[in-house]
Amino acid sequence: MIVMAAQGDVLFRRVDAVPAGAVLQPRTERVVVAHSETGHHHALTAPGIDWYTSPDPLVGYLSLADPTEVRHERPWDTHAPLCLAPGVWEVRRQREYTPEGFRRVED
Repeated sequence: MIVMAAQGDVLFRRVDAVPAGAVLQPRTERVVVAHSETGHHHALTAPGIDWYTSPDPLVGYLSLADPTEVRHERPWDTHAPLCLAPGVWEVRRQREYTPEGFRRVED
């Protein structure tokens, strides 16, 4: 993917740069960009990944040195892996409207 892609409740959108105020997180072997309330996660495992959090808990940023696959970790297949092009990606948990107001989409 080179511009925009969705994987369940997570939207990946290419941006020009990591914005000011985003905080680089310590590098781990596995970068989880979205934890799921049902026990599956959206994760990347590759060298050359920087993960940044932002003041908005629904938004983060990935900086990728190489094409990188995002896997949907679950015992059965529900979302195919995505391959993101090198560059900076905004990672956004999607929201939906309910009569009570907006809430995070639960995948």
